[in-house]
Amino acid sequence: MALRINDTAPDFTADTTEGAISFHEWIGDGWALFFSHPKDFTPVCTTELGAVAGLKSEFKARNCKIIGISVDGVADHRGWSADIESATGNALNYPLIGDPGLNVVKLYDMLPADAGDTAQGRTAADNATARSVFVIGPDKKIKATLTYPMTTGRNFVELLRLLDSCQLTAQEKVATPANWRQGEDVIIVPAVSNEQAAEKYPDGWESPLPYLRYVPQPA
Repeated sequence: MALRINDTAPDFTADTTEGAISFHEWIGDGWALFFSHPKDFTPVCTTELGAVAGLKSEFKARNCKIIGISVDGVADHRGWSADIESATGNALNYPLIGDPGLNVVKLYDMLPADAGDTAQGRTAADNATARSVFVIGPDKKIKATLTYPMTTGRNFVELLRLLDSCQLTAQEKVATPANWRQGEDVIIVPAVSNEQAAEKYPDGWESPLPYLRYVPQPA
């Protein structure tokens, strides 16, 4: 069954480059960014894993853990880690899940149930749909999900922007407009009446349309 926003992220146990984990327990009471890869020793994924390692402090500042998964075993991941550091200058500093039995990628609907039960003999092209990102909240529910083709490297600065929006809108009755960045004006959601908005925003708001009400980002 396809996973959608507000579904509970499926729980699982797995081996990682930092030891065995139980996913929900590992997330704890913060946020998590969970992103997948179709195969070890693949060029685009090598750049991505290094890029995320370089941004770890940014995710930590947002109380968000990072975890990756690739459709190979942990022993292969450890060999790949040296290449990641050599190519990007960033050592792997977060767990990378081993999924040689395809259990987790099938659980998250990244591969079909009839994909088999082993990564052996499968190519990156066979696993091309294992290129998803899941933003998961402290309630263990999926807040956002994106899937990229193998030929397009993911923009993790954009994913930080997405995380900022998810965290802000989880706390405040606002939405973020196109291309919004932290600190810029936000939109009062339609569920908030003008009377309610006036209590929260006594200085008023800009309203180019009756249903589009801009206010400064709440502190």
